[in-house]
Amino acid sequence: MAKGFYISKNMGLAGLLMGAVAGVVIIALAAVYDKEKTKNQNKPVDGVTTVSPTTSSTLSTPKNPWEYYRLPDSLSPVSYNITLWPRLVVNASTGLYIFTGQSDVVFRCEKETDLILIHCNKLNLTLLSGHRVRLTGLDGATAPNVISSWLQVKTEYLVIQLKGKLAAGKSYRLSTDFQGELADDLKGFYRSEYTEDGVKKVVATSQMQATFARKAFPCFDEPAMKAVFHVTLIHQRGTVALSNGRDVETVNTTIDGAEVTKTRFEPTKRMSTYLLAFIVSDFAHITGSIENNNVLVRIWARRKAIAEGHGYYALNVTGPMLQFYEGYYNASYPLSKSDQIALPDFSAGAMENWGLITYRETALLYDPASSSVGNKETVLTVVAHELAHMWFGNLVTLRWWNDLWLNEGFASYVEYLGADYAEPTWNIKELIILYEVHKVFAVDALASSHPLSRKEEEVNRPDEISEMFNTISYSKVLYGSPCSRPSPTARFYMVLHFAFNNTVYSDLWDHLQKAVLTTPGMSLPHTVHDIMNRWILQMGFPVVTIDTATGHITQKHFLLDPDSVVDRPSPYNYTWMVPIKWMKGGVEREQHWLLQETDRHVPMTTAGSEWVLANLNVSGYYRVNYDTDNWERLINQLTVIPLINRAQIVDDAFNLARAKVINTTLALRTTRYLSQERDYIPWESAIRNLNYYILMFDRGQVYGMLQVGSSYNMIYQTFTVAEVLSFSHILQVYNQINAISFACRMGVERCRVLTSVWFREWMLNPDHNPIHPNLKTTVYCNAIAAGGVEEWDFAWTMFKNATVATEAAKLRSALACTKVPWLLNRYLDYSLDPAKIRKQDCTSTISYIAHNVVGMPLAWDFIRARWSYIYTEYGGGSFSFSNLINGVTRRFSTEFELKQLKQFKEDNAGVGFGSGTLALEQAMEKTAANIKWVAENQEQVMNWFSNECT
Repeated sequence: MAKGFYISKNMGLAGLLMGAVAGVVIIALAAVYDKEKTKNQNKPVDGVTTVSPTTSSTLSTPKNPWEYYRLPDSLSPVSYNITLWPRLVVNASTGLYIFTGQSDVVFRCEKETDLILIHCNKLNLTLLSGHRVRLTGLDGATAPNVISSWLQVKTEYLVIQLKGKLAAGKSYRLSTDFQGELADDLKGFYRSEYTEDGVKKVVATSQMQATFARKAFPCFDEPAMKAVFHVTLIHQRGTVALSNGRDVETVNTTIDGAEVTKTRFEPTKRMSTYLLAFIVSDFAHITGSIENNNVLVRIWARRKAIAEGHGYYALNVTGPMLQFYEGYYNASYPLSKSDQIALPDFSAGAMENWGLITYRETALLYDPASSSVGNKETVLTVVAHELAHMWFGNLVTLRWWNDLWLNEGFASYVEYLGADYAEPTWNIKELIILYEVHKVFAVDALASSHPLSRKEEEVNRPDEISEMFNTISYSKVLYGSPCSRPSPTARFYMVLHFAFNNTVYSDLWDHLQKAVLTTPGMSLPHTVHDIMNRWILQMGFPVVTIDTATGHITQKHFLLDPDSVVDRPSPYNYTWMVPIKWMKGGVEREQHWLLQETDRHVPMTTAGSEWVLANLNVSGYYRVNYDTDNWERLINQLTVIPLINRAQIVDDAFNLARAKVINTTLALRTTRYLSQERDYIPWESAIRNLNYYILMFDRGQVYGMLQVGSSYNMIYQTFTVAEVLSFSHILQVYNQINAISFACRMGVERCRVLTSVWFREWMLNPDHNPIHPNLKTTVYCNAIAAGGVEEWDFAWTMFKNATVATEAAKLRSALACTKVPWLLNRYLDYSLDPAKIRKQDCTSTISYIAHNVVGMPLAWDFIRARWSYIYTEYGGGSFSFSNLINGVTRRFSTEFELKQLKQFKEDNAGVGFGSGTLALEQAMEKTAANIKWVAENQEQVMNWFSNECT
């Protein structure tokens, strides 16, 4: 699944793991549970219990197998035969959109048992030959009679108790008929709606990851429970049906008086339930293929979007990427086709369903006339991410969600390689420092972080699984290991050995160790297991301190708030085996390994004007601190050190200052050289760090001093609007956009006037937008912020009439920029109205409003007052709930706000926070740290900017 919306340079076998993840995607097998059973006490009706029996599910320790969230290991699926019929019109009797279905699952009994547990959620089972379920023995096996069955709501099981026992080694078939709601909740088999040429249209589509396949049909819904799926879709004539495999038979028929089309698909490969996809729509497509390979490649979307050419960029990069990945893995694309489809309503950025990848429209469609270069990069990297999963994630799959990093972290790495192959002039691999490393540093420096590999017992419930889809799982793995990326031989072996199966991370270490032993000249100070487990099984990362006067090096667990208490124990006492690439005076030296807390025998002493730079090209996952003299020498040499390290020195300095390791003034001084900086990455690093100061001070007197600070005016003076429109390289364009955007934000009057004039020209002629696509986000936001009701209402009309998703997204974000409180309150109300704001966009819209200094308290009041409704209606298991909490609380820095957060937690304990539970804990930790930082640094920040302005 896409992480949101982006690896570095290939590193050799003595560097960092980077792609070590590429060798194994995947994870811990279902635990063996106690199969103790108690017979249902409810009276059977026609041999089938239709209500949940009395259980001890409310107790802390489950006693019955159906009270556990994990399946027992007594049964394993072999194949499914599924028929689904979604109705794209409202059911006259229920007033709902519904779907009906039939499912036969063939499973093997691994251990003798008289109980069948199969996942089933929000499905109404209908009678099948007088029963809700029918069990049949295969190949001479005799199926015992069903005593009773019921739906266990809490753990989402269909529970079937048998009169006799299933025999180990024998196979059986379980048949069910069912009906479900084709709801608009973005989960399982669901409904998406849109209007085209004034006509409302309905799409039946799906999102199964992580635990939603059970909403579409009864299934063994765990990633290790792989099977082959035979899928048939019944659908309204004139629509097209898609699934994971190619369609092999399409016939028109009549069922119950309805004229329909029945489409049967080729059997899937052996795969996990979360990778299934079912779609019925009237979409159009464009077609391509992989050169020298009989693989059909198609891009699907709304007919109008396809007709206007918005799918061609994705189509043009898909073929080259698939070819690149075939070479990278030394394995052919495993399927006969690759469909990618853009959906009007989709909760995630994208989803790697095998053979039928689903996307938000903004992640797949690109309009050259109205979309920005940033939109183009989003399409490139998200497509690259999802295609990377076709091998690792889909062909070889995680065994349990506690090790999600093996799946998503790998794709986050390989997406940069695929994207770079498709767009080699963009230098996109350099962006990992911004998109991945800095982002994950911010989270992993908290005492409430977690290891990459969590214990299985920590990840059981659906909301706990959803919570794993976070920055740690997606981004830390890229740099979170000081070992090697797998050799081509190791990669190839992993694909072949584990194809169509599941694996765990220790398999990766085994094969990397083999690569080390068989690579001439390659050596490590310890085994791969010893090195890697320190980065995988304990959270956080170290700050390495180098004293160039003595040559002593030390490491310490880096915490953004050094006073925070780390409750999570570490098997390695928070020490790591750290590979240190370094240079002295501009000359790269031999890599050094820091293997314990302190090393006193390192040749890093300096003489005269010599300087030492460690973590060369940010090849390791750690921060670096130096003695004061070396800091001074580095600050004076920032223009000559490597590009990526310039960005990292700024980021290290600002975060070390926040952690009270160095002085805040020292961090601020690293920005002085920026008047000579022309590259995007260091500028973006500086802007992001200065943004923290803005968030902390934009409600107080210090902010006035920040606005007139020479550093901010310098940004605008360094670049011009004309350059933004003339540069062709993507990173140059980003730099110029930053210049204008940040200048406007900091109140540069020329910038505000310019954006308002452009927006007014558009208002006077709505059919002709004069604003360059690359500047739309900046212009829209600043013009609406400087304007009033007229500007807001115009933008709202343009948003509602937008037919290009990227344009609608820019306007939706900009509408949150107004400084008029009642407009912001009205917009908050709109966010919970699906007729105005799509459900997929609800939480991000509230977050946009909270980013506005005027909107933040309004948004905070709003979600506190409506938390129960938001949680229930928009799904506590949604991946977006952590983003909502993070977005609304990012500016919190007062004791009163911390008290409110704690009260919010207490008041809603009964409702819950779902996938946002950890985010709430982190919000409280960050708020406490912000309070102390502001109190300790406000005066010196004001003094520094005051001196800079005189």
